[in-house]
Amino acid sequence: MKRPFEQVVAEHGPAVLRVCRAVLGPVHADDAWSETFLAAMTAYPDLPADANVAAWLVTITRRKAVDVIRRQARQPEPTGEPPERPATAGQPGGWERDLWEALRTLPRRQREAVVYHHVAGLPYAEVARLLGGTASAARKAASDGVQTLRQTYLHDEARKGQPR
Repeated sequence: MKRPFEQVVAEHGPAVLRVCRAVLGPVHADDAWSETFLAAMTAYPDLPADANVAAWLVTITRRKAVDVIRRQARQPEPTGEPPERPATAGQPGGWERDLWEALRTLPRRQREAVVYHHVAGLPYAEVARLLGGTASAARKAASDGVQTLRQTYLHDEARKGQPR
């Protein structure tokens, strides 16, 4: 028997929001999160009881993120940074903002592989299904992305002159 949809949202909502923030950045994450769960709510009655709900939600999240990226490509870019919102629990800020800044520098495939595996916790087979390709290619993309993030972090720390 399937759980009520409210329980699915409560259990998987934070992970989906982390994926949205990591893929899209803090500005567009809330909209993608809402769109993900609106689409999921419509499709949930037809989801098989034995389905991997986390993978299903990340698949929907990826599609919604692609929609947001396409919308962004059609929109003019703002000329200045929006004012910083005060960070509260669960809101962008601190390490999440730093993570987004670092992830933003990665090529899209590496960024998505890192996010889907390390942030969403999906196995590489699921990541490969989402990205298209093999599990070993997804593993390689995630590994390359993590290596680049580590190098970026070490370079930033050395530049700041702070011990690690």
